[in-house]
Amino acid sequence: MRLVLASNNVKKLIELQALFAPLGLDMVNQDALGIDEADEPHLSFVENALAKARHAAQQAGGASIADDSGLCVDALNGAPGVLSARYAMLFGQPKTDVDNNRVLLEKMQSVTDRSARFVSALVAVRSADDPEPLVAMGRWHGHLLNAPQGAHGFGYDPLLFIPAFHCSVAELSAELKNQHSHRAMAAATMLALMRDVWRTV
Repeated sequence: MRLVLASNNVKKLIELQALFAPLGLDMVNQDALGIDEADEPHLSFVENALAKARHAAQQAGGASIADDSGLCVDALNGAPGVLSARYAMLFGQPKTDVDNNRVLLEKMQSVTDRSARFVSALVAVRSADDPEPLVAMGRWHGHLLNAPQGAHGFGYDPLLFIPAFHCSVAELSAELKNQHSHRAMAAATMLALMRDVWRTV
């Protein structure tokens, strides 16, 4: 079964291919099929993921899965949230991981409550008009560091410290991250849903 990932993010594709390997799905990025990115105008991860999944399914003519994820910081009322990937742009800065991290650290300079979490919403549809989307959520709790640590991963990985591992997400191996991350939690739930509802092997 081919499953189109509603994303052009190669690193996200690699992560999800590993997480969904038990199902033996042929997961491909939407850009490999010439599908453009969908608009993400919504206020929640779930709504944006559903919009992206339906868009990719319509263009591909088949099943699609979308991940909308980001970092939610308690002291910032959940920001960067759904704007995580382009947070720096809100302040006139380029849309890069380095700039997003720098801007976030500036916003947190005098803040003592540094609790935060990565959130992932996975939504899968069998077709663009699927009345029964599969929805799975994952949350990975930690706290923000005062400076980036580690060279692995992407996004805000260098800033989120995970107490259970005594290090940032960017200091974890890909294998450990794939076992414990917000996306891994959501993927585990999604795998169970696909087996139960879609009858995938």
